Amino acid sequence: MKLYPLLFITIIMMFSCTSGPIVIPEDETPSKIIQSAQEATDANKYRIAIQYYQALLERFGDNSEFYCIANYEIAFIHYKQRRFSEARAGFEHLLNLYNAEGGDALPRRFKVLSEMILANLTERGY
Repeated sequence: MKLYPLLFITIIMMFSCTSGPIVIPEDETPSKIIQSAQEATDANKYRIAIQYYQALLERFGDNSEFYCIANYEIAFIHYKQRRFSEARAGFEHLLNLYNAEGGDALPRRFKVLSEMILANLTERGY
């Protein structure tokens, strides 16, 4: 009978450690959002990092630099998680932007990095 309280406490602790949606102040700067996302990624809190990058897209997605950063980083998180089909779709989306009209004005580094990772995925059969 003494196991039930222990089991109950264990279950409560497990659910209290899971994180729901994050709250990002409306006046948060893009740089702070990116920094928070990178810190979450470094801590292997990928779901939280993606939430930050999605907020960056929602709030500052009309800026091509921030749009590319967020999309690249989300695709890269999927790649790190071995969710290769989602990663491939994200990298291909970015490359399609570079191949579209005006794509030459986008930050070049994300095109180069996306091409390298896609080549790696293709080489590995993903």
